[in-house]
Amino acid sequence: MLKWAIIFAIISLITGLLGFRGISGVAGTIAKFLFAVFLILFLLALLAVFGIFHIV
Repeated sequence: MLKWAIIFAIISLITGLLGFRGISGVAGTIAKFLFAVFLILFLLALLAVFGIFHIV
């Protein structure tokens, strides 16, 4: 998930530099969304490992 967020962020940067603002905005939004999902899943996994959050 983090890999795809980085890929979309790079696509957003490159298309922004080339002047494709529509594609850049969409790719940036997708990158933000994927990073947020990654961060939430990472924190849940971290809590599960330390036993604070028990997944049944």
